[in-house]
Amino acid sequence: MNKFVIYGGKKLFGEVEIQGSKNAVLPLLAGAIITEEKVTIDNVPRLVDVDNMINILKSLGADVVFENKRVVVNPEGISSFSISASLAKELRSSIFLLGAVLARKKRAIVAYPGGCDIGLRPIDIHIKALKDLGVKIEETAGYIYCDANEMSGGEVYLDYPSVGATENVILSSVLSNGMTIIYNSAREPEIVELQRFLNLCGARIIGAGTSKITIEGVSRLKGCSYRTMPDRIATGTYAIATLMTGGEVALKGAKIGDINSIFSKIPKNSCNITQSNGIIFIKAKGNPISVDNVSTQPYPGFPTDLQAPFMALQTISRGTCVITENIFENRFRHVPELKKMGADIIIKDRTAVIKGVPKLVGAEVYARDLRGGASLVLAGLSAEGTTIVNDTYHIDRGYENIEKVFTRLGANIIRI
Repeated sequence: MNKFVIYGGKKLFGEVEIQGSKNAVLPLLAGAIITEEKVTIDNVPRLVDVDNMINILKSLGADVVFENKRVVVNPEGISSFSISASLAKELRSSIFLLGAVLARKKRAIVAYPGGCDIGLRPIDIHIKALKDLGVKIEETAGYIYCDANEMSGGEVYLDYPSVGATENVILSSVLSNGMTIIYNSAREPEIVELQRFLNLCGARIIGAGTSKITIEGVSRLKGCSYRTMPDRIATGTYAIATLMTGGEVALKGAKIGDINSIFSKIPKNSCNITQSNGIIFIKAKGNPISVDNVSTQPYPGFPTDLQAPFMALQTISRGTCVITENIFENRFRHVPELKKMGADIIIKDRTAVIKGVPKLVGAEVYARDLRGGASLVLAGLSAEGTTIVNDTYHIDRGYENIEKVFTRLGANIIRI
């Protein structure tokens, strides 16, 4: 079951219950092992990345149960402070556990993480930040060895507002002595989510959502029950799919404020977008119209995770669009696959020029990474004829049963 077969050309109609946020729940699961009591997290999507994170927590000694979108973590039995290469290579977000394990055990051995091949994504910024707080770090043979016995509060200036580095500093500092201040911190909603969760457990953190976050160390964290925020990237993906197929869809549980950057790029004469009682209503109006330019930026700018799906939309929009990818240097791997389907795209360095065509045609394509894979599914939904998307395990890392969601909306898509 590693490919999707899509018979395109069907408009999407109906409702989508937006899944819990992958990018939020992974650091929440990391934070759960810092507590001294059981933690319950609801609205957790069943994703490959979530399963991989749970496997790592279990390898550390935590007792974890995942049923009916609820994860219960009992960290009492944690004894290990080492994350093996075999586990880390499956999950880029395993790096979050560096800070969490340091907070819990004062030592950590973590293999360099894996994940999608979309660029270098160096973790130097994580390591420098932890060193600024007094953590002793050695890098040897693919492993990072850390000693936090002399770690204390301090000031950390991030050269780039990295989400992962911001979350790692927060996680490592919640039990440290003194006050820690992060300057130039990432401002993503998932950072705010982590602050809410940890504060509910007894942490003292302020400033999430701004460029300055302050963490006052406490002696212990307690357990809590928490519900994960909706996934803003999934929200954007399903909104784009609605526009590409000329449909009308209600996105239940979505937060329009979290993805204003995507909706602000959609011309008003391409669709109607309204919101009421936690539901975003999307209604396409004929053929979409191109946007002049899009440039990916840290939040609140246009998210890199929606660059590929948005490019798929531009391939069938009237006009020409220029997309510049500023976050990852290797995030145009979906372009050759879109071109197989008739897309008119020219790439130079980190810039793509997309000239809209009247229609895409079905083809056999390959998902090279998570979001690029999603863009191929969207292209297949709107294309004429049959599209086969191979290597769907990439897509399963971030979208829960994406083929079932689209089937309920009227698409003809099967997994084989």
